[in-house]
Amino acid sequence: MRGRMPIRPLEEIADAAVGVFLARGFRPAGISDVAAALGLSHGAVYTYAKSKQALFHLALMRVLRPDAVTGLAVPVPTPTADEVIALVESWASDQSALARLAEASAGPSGLSPSAELGAVVDELYAFVEQNRVALQLVERCAEELPELAQWYFVQRRRAMVEQVGEYLAARIAAGLLRPVPDVPVAARFIVETVAWFAMHRHGDPDSRMLTDDDCRRTVHHLLVAAFPPGEESHDRHR
Repeated sequence: MRGRMPIRPLEEIADAAVGVFLARGFRPAGISDVAAALGLSHGAVYTYAKSKQALFHLALMRVLRPDAVTGLAVPVPTPTADEVIALVESWASDQSALARLAEASAGPSGLSPSAELGAVVDELYAFVEQNRVALQLVERCAEELPELAQWYFVQRRRAMVEQVGEYLAARIAAGLLRPVPDVPVAARFIVETVAWFAMHRHGDPDSRMLTDDDCRRTVHHLLVAAFPPGEESHDRHR
């Protein structure tokens, strides 16, 4: 008589779900994909999570609140949309604010224009790099989950781009950074350049030769060089 399969740690189930949702997104992913990743039957997965939505909630919890997975009762229930948003909002509220950007946006920081911009870029890069798996998972699945899309793309990312834009506009108006054709586009350029090198390149098979340190230093160098202080810009065009 065949014995019962041993219970798998919920952390293993969560890790498999993270991998599946990162690779496939929310809608195309299925419970069978998670089952295959674990070497379990389709039905066995329901021992751990009641639905695909429950697996996604478990995956989010694993990347946002790793310790919270331990000790959860199984099967993990299907969450409401409000519960999913509450999880990501709770995580976001615990993240340290972009202090350099906030300080620079509030007024002169005492640094030179180039040093100040470099500090803002480095801080943004560090945030994305340190949280890249969580950000990738949310971004990968948000397009198929309206409430999550509203939170991530509108409330979070758009607000960050706008804050960078306000900082650039203030420094340009003060003559500390050179004018650009369009400030919102320039702000998006900074944010998306950081996002690609700190996060998205890890999913690009043709970027494996790029090291973390080289990317970090080069992004800093090029973004600071793209916005020279007013006097430097004037001197270049003499």
